[in-house]
Amino acid sequence: MSLLHSQIQGSGHPLFILHGFLGMGDNWKSLANSFSSRYEVHLIDQRNHGRSFHSEDFSYELMVEDLVRYMDHYNISTAFMLGHSMGGKTVMLMSIEHPERVDRMIVADIAPRFYPRHHQFILDALNEVDFSKISSRSEIDDVFKKYIPENGIRQFLLKNVYRKERDQLAYRFNLESLEENIDEVGVELPPRSVSEVPALFMRGVNSGYITAQDETLIHAHFPNSTVVDIQGAGHWLHAENPEDFYKNVVQFLENH
Repeated sequence: MSLLHSQIQGSGHPLFILHGFLGMGDNWKSLANSFSSRYEVHLIDQRNHGRSFHSEDFSYELMVEDLVRYMDHYNISTAFMLGHSMGGKTVMLMSIEHPERVDRMIVADIAPRFYPRHHQFILDALNEVDFSKISSRSEIDDVFKKYIPENGIRQFLLKNVYRKERDQLAYRFNLESLEENIDEVGVELPPRSVSEVPALFMRGVNSGYITAQDETLIHAHFPNSTVVDIQGAGHWLHAENPEDFYKNVVQFLENH
């Protein structure tokens, strides 16, 4: 079986960082540099993302299996795990199915509930790019602009564009599989599943991904959890307020 791609830096107790939908470990490089003074940071690309393997199959169950295989390969018995959005769902399920492998978990701006699909405009933009006719990032950005007014989201997506051959650009992620399995991204945690792993849920105050009602559900699944607000930030809270994000994570990992 294929192994997940990762970048490993620093030393200390392992800290796994799992990106969100259409992201990759590279998105976390600046925070990883900060964390690596305290921990052995593993910036992991989940299946069908970044430089990891492509597969027709895609689900949280499979992403948890990928993570266990990764830990076994590197002889890592336990780790701190931090996941953003889709990565947060992977971490949640990992702590339920393999609590003995997760020391503490940090979930960034996602709840255990079902989320209806809401990425369609992004998928439409990605699909409109014809790589047989387009040879520069600026041309791709022009296509994206028709669908995505926010420059930050466009830049985030453009990070996935790479030069496959000298005159051929392509996406790193497996767009076909992700689109085929898009409903898997929003699935809820198994009902009545519980994990006692200490958990920190971080919510961007401008985001809306974690509601007051969601807090009740979080505590039902994770009785050992705390929810904190990150001010001045939306869904990409780690990029919008990295100082508060970093401070809260370190405080949680070191003061328990």
